[in-house]
Amino acid sequence: MLPTPFDPWTKDETFTEYLVRQGLSRRQFLKFCGKVALLLGGGALLSSHDKKAFAKEIAERLNSAKRPTVVWLQLQECTGCLESALRSGDRTLEDLVLSIISLDYNELLMAPSGDQANAALEKASAGPHLLVVNGSIPTKEKGAYCVIGGESAEGLLIKASRSATAVVAIGACAHYGCIQAAAPNPTGAVGVSSIVRDRPVINLSGCPPIGEVITATLLYYVIYGHAPHVDQDGRPLFAYGQRIHDKCPRRAHYDAGQFVLQFDDENARKGYCLYKVGCKGPATFAPCAIMEWNQGCSFPIKSGHPCLGCTERHFFDRMTPFYRRLPGLEVPGTGVELTTNQIGGLAVAASVAGVAVHSAATVIRRQQTHKGRPPRPSPLPFWETKRPESRQIKRNQSRPDPACHHETS
Repeated sequence: MLPTPFDPWTKDETFTEYLVRQGLSRRQFLKFCGKVALLLGGGALLSSHDKKAFAKEIAERLNSAKRPTVVWLQLQECTGCLESALRSGDRTLEDLVLSIISLDYNELLMAPSGDQANAALEKASAGPHLLVVNGSIPTKEKGAYCVIGGESAEGLLIKASRSATAVVAIGACAHYGCIQAAAPNPTGAVGVSSIVRDRPVINLSGCPPIGEVITATLLYYVIYGHAPHVDQDGRPLFAYGQRIHDKCPRRAHYDAGQFVLQFDDENARKGYCLYKVGCKGPATFAPCAIMEWNQGCSFPIKSGHPCLGCTERHFFDRMTPFYRRLPGLEVPGTGVELTTNQIGGLAVAASVAGVAVHSAATVIRRQQTHKGRPPRPSPLPFWETKRPESRQIKRNQSRPDPACHHETS
């Protein structure tokens, strides 16, 4: 039996007391903690031992955790980010998050409206709370482009953030303005951090972000009582610490120089790299390749569509045209700032050099054989020197069937 929003966790009890009242067993609780550990640890980034230790730490912290008050604002946006959180495909986490936070204000989910809704917002904002924001803030024409209850989005945000312990900006709109901020930015749209400067702001970038990233961030706040560690752009490192390119299932094809040249060509059917048809994965920090969407079902690159780079600032201006390769696309995080063209050129050069060395060695071996001298045996890799008799068997066993190779990528 799962906790439900209709029998919520009260502010007077700990999370453990709440679970006991709900009839959850210790086994179910630890399973839940393990799931949270996978989310906060980025799934594949943690070893089996680390996952167990992390789950144990989460269980210990939740034992004494208190229920936080959450105020959730919807400003200049399309509601896609909230839909992403509510329809993530994981009912367990959805129900638990709605149960373990006190969602005192959200105009899309709450029943009250008008004066009752405004009163609920004032009451919830008066004390310490976690402020969650969807949408950008228009600053031109005195904020006339987004007015809620007779108040501009900017004024509403400033008022709601005064007693906030932290602010979570969900989606590219709240991050920096997204499509509304694209040139020529007619509404003067900006992100939350441009308005709120006296509180920590956690940016969950993406258009929209993966639902599990949203719920995991809220759970982190419940577990630790503070915001997670972030990168230089205010994004949680547990979700945005790696490029999509680093964990991409098509990465081997990139390194080998095997690219899709146009959609539905033979290379596309083989699952080759999508970089030359516009994939921005090498310049995009996001958890898509690790967490994927809809309970790990898939994500755009896995489904055959290039990444648009929607977790990066101003991607509508910087990453367009979406279906063309950007020649000057920078690849951060390589120590020395290289472009993907330079990395590709180095890979090709290394491959050519390898082929040249192999060809030269082949010619020398043939000449030695022709002169009657036995060819010098090629040295074995260090991991094969002890058992050379098993090498051919292992290679044959690990060789994929050419008939189905890459067809299902």
